[in-house]
Amino acid sequence: LKISSKAAVGSLPPNYNFEVPKTVWRLRQSQAKRVALQMPEGLLMFACTLADILERFTGAETIIMGDVTYGACCEDDFTAKALWADFLVHDGHSCLVPIDATRGLQMLYVFVDIKVDTGHFVDSVRFNFDPGSRLALVSTVQFLSALQASARDLAPEYCVQIPQSKPLSPGEILGCTAPRLPSNTDAIVYLGDGRFHLESIMIANPSIPAYRY
Repeated sequence: LKISSKAAVGSLPPNYNFEVPKTVWRLRQSQAKRVALQMPEGLLMFACTLADILERFTGAETIIMGDVTYGACCEDDFTAKALWADFLVHDGHSCLVPIDATRGLQMLYVFVDIKVDTGHFVDSVRFNFDPGSRLALVSTVQFLSALQASARDLAPEYCVQIPQSKPLSPGEILGCTAPRLPSNTDAIVYLGDGRFHLESIMIANPSIPAYRY
C-alpha cells in the first residue's frame, strides 16, 4: 500500500506535499465511508486527482466541497455533515479549530507544505536589503518550512525576526490574524502567493513597508 500510494502521488506536483500516505492511513484506520475534501481555491485544481487517489486506496466515496474556504477558521463541518460525510479532510490550513470540536465528524488537517527555491529567495533578499536591516519574515502555513530555512541563512547578515500570533506557528499569518511588529522594523518580507494574507499584516503595521516574494 505504501509503495503504491507513493506512486499514485506522482500525478500531483512533486513540490506539493498532500501527505497522501498519512491521509490514506487515517481514512482506513477510521473505516471512513464518505469523505469530504475541503481546500482553498488555489488548491482546488488538484482536488479531483486527490479524490481519485483516496477512493482508489481507501474504498471510501469522496465529495469535493467547492465552496469558497476563507481560512483556517472556516472548516465547514456543518456542510460535511449535511452531505452525510463521516470524515472531513481539510487541506491547506493550520489546525485553528480543534478537531475535537467537530462532534460526529472525524477530521484531518493537511498543511500541504510547498517546496520552493529558498536559495533564490535568500539571494533576492540580499539583493534588495542592506546588511543589518531589521526584517520581519512571514508566510502562510504552506511555506513555513521554507521560511524557517531561509531565516537561518539570513540570520548572520540581518536582524531577522519571525513574529508569532498564537495559536499560529511562528511566521504564520492569516487574512484575519497578523502580529503587531516593533516600530523599528525596517521591512516586512512575505514569502507566499496572493495578497490576501500580506494585506492583513500591512493593515496591522501601516507604517512598515512590505514586500512580497
